Amino acid sequence: MKNRLKKYALAAIPLFLGLSVLLYQLPPIRNRLAWRVDSLINRIKYAVNPPEEAVFIPQEPNQTLTPSPDGTSDPTSTPSPQEPTLESTEPAATPTPKGTSLPDSVQLEDVVYVHQHERWNYCGPANLAMALKFWGWNGSRDDIARVIKPGENDPKLSFIQRGRTDVNVMPSEMIDYIAEETNYHVVARYGGNLDLIKKIIANGYPVLIEKGYYGDDHRDVYGWLGHYLFTTGYSESERQFIVQDTYREPHKNRRESFQEYNDGWRSFNYLFMVVYPPDRQEEVYELLGPWADPTWASQHALEIAEEETKILSGVDLYFAWFNKGTSLVKLQRYPEAADAFDQAFKIYYELDNDPPRPFRLLWYQTWPYWAYYYNGEYQNTLELANLVLEGKSTLEESLYWRALAKEALGNIDGAVADLRQAIYLNNQFDIAKFHLNRLLDQ
Repeated sequence: MKNRLKKYALAAIPLFLGLSVLLYQLPPIRNRLAWRVDSLINRIKYAVNPPEEAVFIPQEPNQTLTPSPDGTSDPTSTPSPQEPTLESTEPAATPTPKGTSLPDSVQLEDVVYVHQHERWNYCGPANLAMALKFWGWNGSRDDIARVIKPGENDPKLSFIQRGRTDVNVMPSEMIDYIAEETNYHVVARYGGNLDLIKKIIANGYPVLIEKGYYGDDHRDVYGWLGHYLFTTGYSESERQFIVQDTYREPHKNRRESFQEYNDGWRSFNYLFMVVYPPDRQEEVYELLGPWADPTWASQHALEIAEEETKILSGVDLYFAWFNKGTSLVKLQRYPEAADAFDQAFKIYYELDNDPPRPFRLLWYQTWPYWAYYYNGEYQNTLELANLVLEGKSTLEESLYWRALAKEALGNIDGAVADLRQAIYLNNQFDIAKFHLNRLLDQ
C-alpha cells in the first residue's frame, strides 16, 4: 500500500508542476508572483556569482577606426542610445553671473513630495514629478514612467510589472520627457559644485542631482546604489542640504551633510539639472554663469576630475578616473577617454571590495562604451557589455552598444538579436529602432 501511494505521489509531481506552470501564465497570478520568482532567481544568481567580484580587464586595441554604423566617416555622428549632450531646451544667452552673497539658510516652499514606493526602480519618475510639480505641473509619476520607463513589451503583464526590470532612467530620458511632453524647460550640466547648488536654490530654483550611496538593496544586501535626489534647501551654519528623498528615510526634508552630498555626487561627475518655466530662461542662465556653456561645463568637470585623480584613493579614485573619461567623451576626445577608462578599470580591479565594488555604476552610465567604440576598440566594447549584461540582462543601453560592437566585428545576426531585445525592454528606444531597421534593410 505504501509503495502504491509513493508511486502515485511521484506520478503526480509532473502533473502538479505542469499545472503550476499553466496557472502562472494567468495574468492575475503572474502579476502577483512574477517579482517574487525573479527576486528568488536573482538572489540565487548573485549568491553563486557575486557581481561585485566581476571585473573588466581592457585589452590592447588592435582595430583601426572604421566608418560608423550610420554610414558616415565621422563616428561622432552616431547618436547615443539615451545620452545626448546635456543641453537646455533653449539656446543659452550670454551669461552674466549674479552676486555671491547668499542667506545662511533657505528652504523652498510649495514643494510637493512624491515617493517611489509600490513601484520598482522609480526614483527617476518620482523625482522628475517633484521637479515639475514645483512649477504647477498636474501630472503624476506614472504619467512620466509610461513614457520614460515603459518596460517590457509584454501585454500579459500589468503596467507596473512591465517596468519592474528597468533598473535605470537616464538623465537624457528625463530631459526628453520635459522637452516633448511638457511646456517646461530644463538645463543639465556636469561639473557642478556646492556653492552653485546653494546659489540656484537661494534664487528660488530646486535642483535635481544624481548621486550614489551605500545601503541595502531590495535583496537586503549591502552595496553601492545610484539615486536621484531633489534638493530644495540648505543651511550654511549646519552645513547641510535639505532634500526630498523618494526612497530612504526620513523621506521629506531629509538633512544631508555637505560632505555626504558631495561624496555621493562625485560618482556621477557632479551632474545637476534645473527645471524651470520658459519665461525664466534668462534668469536661469544668468544664475548659471559660465555653466551656461555646456562645453565649458564639461571642460570644468574634466579639470575637477584631473585634480581629484591626484588626491583621492580607493573607490573615490575610481570615480575620479571614471569622471575624467566621461568628461573627455563629452568633449569628443575619445582616445584619451579610452585611456582614462582603462585606468579606472585597473583601479576597480585593485579594490579590496570593502566597501563592495560599485558594479551598478555601469547600469547608470554608458560612457565607457562611447570611448571604446568611437576609438575603434570594438572587442573591448563587446567584452564590457558582456560583463555588464551577465550581472543584469535587462539593460537596454548595454544591449544597444553590444549590438553596435557585434556589427562592427561582423556579427550581424547577433546585432539584430540584441537590438530586438533592447526594443522589447523599452519600446521608446528610438535609436535602437533606427539601427535595427537599417540592418534589416541591408
